[in-house]
Amino acid sequence: MADEVFRHDGYMAVFEAGVVSVKGDEVVLDCTAFYPGGGGQVCDTGMINGFRVTDVHYDGKEIVHVVPGNDLTPGLRIWGEIDWDRRMDLMMGHTGEHLLFCALHRQDPELAITKIFIGPEEKYVIVNHDLTWEQIDAALDFANKAIRDNLPVRKTVMNRDDPDLEKVRIKLDRIAEDEEITVVSIGDIDYSACSGIHVMETSELGMLFVDRKVSAGKDGIAIHFKVGNAAQDSARKLANICLQVIDEANSKAEDIVRSVANMKHDLALAAEASKAMVKQQIQNLEPKTVNGVEFYTGMFNGADRKTLTDAADKFKSKGGVVAFVSASDSVSVMIASGNPKVDCKKLLPEVLGKFGGRGGGKPDFAQGGIQDTSRTQELYDVLVDSVEKLLS
Repeated sequence: MADEVFRHDGYMAVFEAGVVSVKGDEVVLDCTAFYPGGGGQVCDTGMINGFRVTDVHYDGKEIVHVVPGNDLTPGLRIWGEIDWDRRMDLMMGHTGEHLLFCALHRQDPELAITKIFIGPEEKYVIVNHDLTWEQIDAALDFANKAIRDNLPVRKTVMNRDDPDLEKVRIKLDRIAEDEEITVVSIGDIDYSACSGIHVMETSELGMLFVDRKVSAGKDGIAIHFKVGNAAQDSARKLANICLQVIDEANSKAEDIVRSVANMKHDLALAAEASKAMVKQQIQNLEPKTVNGVEFYTGMFNGADRKTLTDAADKFKSKGGVVAFVSASDSVSVMIASGNPKVDCKKLLPEVLGKFGGRGGGKPDFAQGGIQDTSRTQELYDVLVDSVEKLLS
């Protein structure tokens, strides 16, 4: 089993070691500073004797370094070099995750972590339920004060019967009886069981910033964050976007959330009104009779798709044929047929193809659309004419 240098010195970027075994691209060393990943943090990359290390992972108790194209042999002494900027970013991210959750948990004691991911491009913690932006803002105030206070980050080993284990965030059922319990502390504000690698002082994080939160399905809510220069850059860009929104809304900064909420409410009311209007239009719709077949046509603005689909199914079930066009940001087309003369699956792609659009479906129902709203009327006329020719 190799001496795991990263466990007691996360800042060692260059080291000497001996090669224990080589199996193709897989190399085992007698000691290593390469972190094999864990606790949600991805593994290190770097170089061994000038060959690229693309992956590092555990195989049982051995740490395997994936070194494509290497010419290493057992017994050879090598120099290993960690991709330092990447390592530092990951250490900052891992420590930042501890600090962020600690701060969020103070806002909501019922909060629990379901998953963590710390990588070069993305860093997030998935929690069991949503938080308001006000709670996140308060948590970031707490976390960034801890960064400015430059709290020490320490790693210690505790016994299972240690009374201080009560204040540690830990899942004992995931730790084997014979496995040591490594605890990472941030000042006196957070204690968490973790065997990962971290910075030594909170000031090394520079800044912590949450830039978005999204649903993670059954796992909960993913809270994405950044640290250091990336946090500053993200905060600046989002601030600029907010200033543009404030300007476009002709609002004051302190009123913009309320202004947007009012706009959202007005849009919802307008959508409901439009939906009701389309329903009324459809109820009043009089079909043309083409060769004994009832042909229902209509052109609508921003119509609700379900409303149109329900109407199309109703008319189709009575042997009718339907051609509906709805325009908003793009043009949507829906055709339905209860008559064998009109094959929707064949007809719609033919019509939409003339306008650079696409569509598909079944012989009795198909839908598609085009992007150019300026051609809505032209498309509608061609569609209606095409159906009438088939029925005639």
